[in-house]
Amino acid sequence: MTGTARRILVFGVVQGVGFRPFIHRLSRRLGLRGWVKNIGTGVEIHIEGPSRPGLEHFLRALREEPPPLAAIETIEERPARFAGFGDFRVRRSRGGNSFVFIAPDVSVCPECRRDIADPKDRRFRYPFTNCTDCGPRYTIVRKLPYDRPQTTMASFPMCPDCAAEYDDPADRRYHAQPIACPACGPAVRLRKSGSTAEIPGGLARAADLIRRGRVLAVKGLGGFHLVCDPRNPQAVARLRKIKGRLTKPLALMARDMDMVRTLARVSPAEARLLTSVQHPIVLLRKTVDIPGIAPHLNEVGVMLAYTPLHALLLETLGLIVATSSNPKDSPIMKDESEGIDGLCDYVLGHNRPIHMRADDSVLKETRGGTLFVRRARGYVPAPQKVPPGLEAPGHVLAVGAELKDTVAISKNGYAVVSQFLGDLNEYNNHRYFEETTAHLERLFDVRPACVVSDLHPDFHSTRWAARYARKSGIPHFLVQHHHAHVLAVLLEHGIPPGPKVLGVAWDGYGFGGNGEARGAEFLLADYAAAETFARFDPVPLPGGDLAAKQPWRMALSYLHREGFRAFPAVGLLQSIPRDKQRAIWTMLEKKSHAPLASSCGRLFDAVSALIGTAPAANEFEAEAAMRLESEAAESSSPARYSFELDESLNPMGIGFGGLIRGILADIRNRTPKPEMAAKFHNTLARVIVETARKARRRLGTETVVLCGGVFLNRLLIEKTSASLRRDGFRVLRPVRYSPGDESISLGQIGYALARLKAGKRPHPAVNPSTD
Repeated sequence: MTGTARRILVFGVVQGVGFRPFIHRLSRRLGLRGWVKNIGTGVEIHIEGPSRPGLEHFLRALREEPPPLAAIETIEERPARFAGFGDFRVRRSRGGNSFVFIAPDVSVCPECRRDIADPKDRRFRYPFTNCTDCGPRYTIVRKLPYDRPQTTMASFPMCPDCAAEYDDPADRRYHAQPIACPACGPAVRLRKSGSTAEIPGGLARAADLIRRGRVLAVKGLGGFHLVCDPRNPQAVARLRKIKGRLTKPLALMARDMDMVRTLARVSPAEARLLTSVQHPIVLLRKTVDIPGIAPHLNEVGVMLAYTPLHALLLETLGLIVATSSNPKDSPIMKDESEGIDGLCDYVLGHNRPIHMRADDSVLKETRGGTLFVRRARGYVPAPQKVPPGLEAPGHVLAVGAELKDTVAISKNGYAVVSQFLGDLNEYNNHRYFEETTAHLERLFDVRPACVVSDLHPDFHSTRWAARYARKSGIPHFLVQHHHAHVLAVLLEHGIPPGPKVLGVAWDGYGFGGNGEARGAEFLLADYAAAETFARFDPVPLPGGDLAAKQPWRMALSYLHREGFRAFPAVGLLQSIPRDKQRAIWTMLEKKSHAPLASSCGRLFDAVSALIGTAPAANEFEAEAAMRLESEAAESSSPARYSFELDESLNPMGIGFGGLIRGILADIRNRTPKPEMAAKFHNTLARVIVETARKARRRLGTETVVLCGGVFLNRLLIEKTSASLRRDGFRVLRPVRYSPGDESISLGQIGYALARLKAGKRPHPAVNPSTD
């Protein structure tokens, strides 16, 4: 027998997505023979047949008809020796040099939902039903290639029925690694907190306990949720007490879209997000305010049930609170041994281990694309291709910033950013950071040629990177915080090295090269370097870090800066004791314990306090700013306040004396809060447009990058983007990543690749040398 053969290597998201079953079915359909197997760098195929047209048809179908969850990056093919195989087989996987992408965890598919709803199906009401089109991936895989022995399902031997499905190319569970059924797979276990005795009744009993006002810890894909009945005020209050969360919003999980629409307004784009395979939490405009769920805000976070376990639990409940099971500021818990009993009345657990914890993703839909508040389950570890001209030899490890940290790795022209890890000044989050870094290095077989961190010498991530570099004998690059913000957006959009852009980096704080605190600056930046074109005029932060926690302090600071001799009783200041205000005023007069900073976040705090929308103390980051945005969304006013641009300074200075005096005048005139809040947002959008115009006149800059945590504000990013585009600017903003500090590690990858490409080494003087 004679014929022709090809050896094909497929690279991309091709493991854990039913790719080998797809190849098997395709070859059988076309009457071709050979084999397919997972390898460390993707999928390898040997395909042969009697004629070349049959192989061409195979290659065309490979490119055009991949499985729904697959994402092919490259296909390499070359002639192979015709071996005369008698059929087509799935061969045993081969390890070795590992660089292949694994799909994120995926919500339960419609077919599996039908299985668990069918009394005749052997998986009827089985909470761990999955197939090649759905179920866990990233959270259960220990190493690649992605095969059952490499996952946390290795301890569950398949029963004969599951094994038959697993080996049947015509079955949608063919080589589905987490395949399971009631006879051989994981099982749920309900118990009272503090007890080891199992409570009969499982999911039905758990649902009854929730209805009766109990708080349950429910184990999902990437960790535990704390669950209660959102319409039971006592249950919500108890959950808030357990979490130590007074006003921070709680996420809801709904049975279906009909339930979601009873709570909030849902646009077609938001509906697509909610029902996507990722099933993230989506922030929606409220139509009904459930007390205690998202106080003082006009939006609520809702997700649909994304596992069979959640779907079964919600059958009769319809709606639950489903918030992360973590003590304040700690990572989500994944094991019962981590102290989950102290956070709930009952535990609904299961015995399928979670290898890598991952929280729920949180998004907003805006005009111009999605806006990630938190990027984790469903989206990680999706690969990011490096722009042309930035590919460099050697692997890179980037360790992010300090708050809202992520880590990232780069290898062979791709970057992978981890799930949200939290604030590294919390011990358990730092352990999570180390756990995730080791996992990514092992999973993708990364051997860093350099490590890159934030420029701030006192960040835990910077100190960790310095120790790692010394231990490994590799360079340690450092990049300024806002520069990394800008580069993250350039890398995401595939912008190659070239002319500098105007980066609008607005957040609460970023360490400057000269040690000063920066929180709002306009950078002229490329991958190699950045210089400040303009910035907000520095304003004292009375009490340092306390100024970020108590917005009224910033209100006093701006009033003092504008020459007020006394502090007026307006907004939040009316409720703050006069002796406390006098102490801050004295601090400002004496310039004591009041470092200067050009922070946009602190300007939001000041305005929110003056208008009267801010809390006396922020329970969570940007609480005052979020309340101000919610207020502004109730007004369509196009008006704005005045501001000052001082071109005599280098960098150009931006002052807000006119804005502060305008707000005080509006307060005296009893202008409604929503109108004042809208005018403030309009003013900030105009600041960006006017500054961009000046950069274009002086330097010809046509591209504006919007980045930094302030641009989590949906209203501001929409107003600013629209105004810039009307003025002829090209606008780049984050879509696949958060504008906040979660994206810092991605920007650090861009900086390090540019340095490696240019053959640069770090300057030893800027390397932290102490632990």
